[in-house]
Amino acid sequence: MTWNDILTEEFNKAYFKELLDFLKKEELITTILPKKEDWFKAFKLTPFDKVKVVIIGQDPYHGLNQAHGLAFSTLEEKLPPSLKNIFKELVSDLQVNYPKNGNLTKWANEGVLLLNTILTVSLSEPLSHKNKGWELFFERIISELNKNDRPLVFILWGNNAIYYEKYLTNKKHLIHKSSHPSPLSARVSFFGSKPFSKTNNFLIKNNVKPINWDLS
Repeated sequence: MTWNDILTEEFNKAYFKELLDFLKKEELITTILPKKEDWFKAFKLTPFDKVKVVIIGQDPYHGLNQAHGLAFSTLEEKLPPSLKNIFKELVSDLQVNYPKNGNLTKWANEGVLLLNTILTVSLSEPLSHKNKGWELFFERIISELNKNDRPLVFILWGNNAIYYEKYLTNKKHLIHKSSHPSPLSARVSFFGSKPFSKTNNFLIKNNVKPINWDLS
């Protein structure tokens, strides 16, 4: 099984063709983020058979030049508040240096699938592409990952991500969940949840090479 097998099948379904029609119309009246060539970047950087960890985001950053196809990742110098909190927990959990920038491509190359449940957004309009078809697409992706014989870690931050726990029925996998890293909820259960060390402990226990989370 490869991403190409899964994606090709989904691209031919009626709901996905309707989604593309919606996106074409949106392109005529606004800017869609991220750039079209980055919509499926997470799949390009983290092949199906290389996935070790799945971090679920909601929809892309809606500021110009912020999103580039990986959940929570940004190429902008100014870090979004949620990413700042992710980095605070990273430093606290693993005692690594605070990352120099917000680009999480290194994690993707390590086997961390950084995937939003909605892969596009209109400029300055958060959740503007909700209920247009991306959620159906994501359900297929998460279901295929759940079938995987290899032990995976699913990191669910916040209620939107936790909603998809119902698709994760394979007992081989680890589900790590907490509140969202957003400033509104990080103190509920995100800070101190140690997602990075717990992930690596699980991988090591299952004879899988751990993730090098250090971005410094």
